[in-house]
Amino acid sequence: MTMERELAGKIETRSATIAVIGQGYVGLPLALEYARAGFTAIGIDNDPDRVAGLNFGQSPTPDVPDAELRELLASGRYRATGDFKALAQSDVVVICVPTPLRKSKDPDISYVIAASEQTAVNFHPGQLVVLESTTYPGTTDELLIPMLAQRGATVGETVFVAFSPERIDPANKQFKVKDIPKVVGGATAACTRMAAALYRTIVPDVYEVSSPTVAELAKLYENTFRNINIALANEFAVMCRKLGVSSKEVVDAAATKPFGFMPFYAGPGIGGHCIAVDPFYLSWKMRLNGYEPRFIHIADEINASMPEYVVEMVADALNERQKSVKGSAVLALGVAYKANVGDTRESPALEILAMLQAKGAQVTYSDPWVPSTPIGDTELKSVELTDQRVADADCVLILADHAAFDYAAIVAQAGLVVDARNATWGLEAPEGRIVRL
Repeated sequence: MTMERELAGKIETRSATIAVIGQGYVGLPLALEYARAGFTAIGIDNDPDRVAGLNFGQSPTPDVPDAELRELLASGRYRATGDFKALAQSDVVVICVPTPLRKSKDPDISYVIAASEQTAVNFHPGQLVVLESTTYPGTTDELLIPMLAQRGATVGETVFVAFSPERIDPANKQFKVKDIPKVVGGATAACTRMAAALYRTIVPDVYEVSSPTVAELAKLYENTFRNINIALANEFAVMCRKLGVSSKEVVDAAATKPFGFMPFYAGPGIGGHCIAVDPFYLSWKMRLNGYEPRFIHIADEINASMPEYVVEMVADALNERQKSVKGSAVLALGVAYKANVGDTRESPALEILAMLQAKGAQVTYSDPWVPSTPIGDTELKSVELTDQRVADADCVLILADHAAFDYAAIVAQAGLVVDARNATWGLEAPEGRIVRL
């Protein structure tokens, strides 16, 4: 029996052991989905506190309820460990580690390198290895496969290698792992077959492409598309404010067209693990190939300018009330990069509040998802959002439109609201009390 047929049989009968490296917002839901499908799933993470919490039934991400985690722990089909030797007992290895940017906006693939090295060290013939971490095109072919080859692996015969981009959207209750089609690109036809067979056990729609590089580029195109369109929405909002109209009203009207249009809305900037990061993986790779991708840099310039624009909105709104930023009490609502999550990575709110602090504002914030966060050189703690605190603020600044906030009550109590998320759209207030992006 060939190794392909043997591995295919294990996948079909759910007797394969699946190790998922990285147990964050991507890796944990994926590992649990495999456990739910009947596989033995091992979650590997190098954070001992996270591993201990997982085995105690404490989920690090709100997308996975503790009760769901505990149920699969009790079934024996899931466990967490920090010991990478577990890879040697696994039939499938899926790499789901972070891929941030350095300060220079060049890719930091140190986590991918470390996970790939551990995978290669613990390789045994007959394994399937899938990279899910968003990365530059060519990573699978240029990094992962050579490491396995150095250990004597023959791609398509003794090891099956593929790239399948993660498509998790934190806090999205409509689309979970099992609801989102998977793109799969294997290093050989056999590799694609193995990876597609694996994902079809948990996802009904699997789209096969011709190579890992195509799959890597598909992910980068998805998020570059969003990055550029958000930049367009942000620039459009600036233009609409100069013309005295609401950009949201304009976009809502345009969105009634049933074809050829997709609505994107303005905000205080972009943040998070993907949209603010992924385009630069593509840009970096293309510069190495002698091409300068212009759209990516124009979009970055626009999006990067939005925090300063929001600060100017606050300053102008205070000036209209004969107040300066210096000494004014600014209460920010939300510091996460998007609604209903606790993730502050690349969040524009942090930059906005740091700039307001530097101008002398007395900054506080309330965020039910983020108990504390560094702002500039200080560590701020989230304050309770009370009617009195809202009323006492010189400016209430909405930076993340969390569902937990009662916007009608906020508008009723606040003397001034600067709404960078259009969360107060449709609410009535005396003229000038609400300033919207």
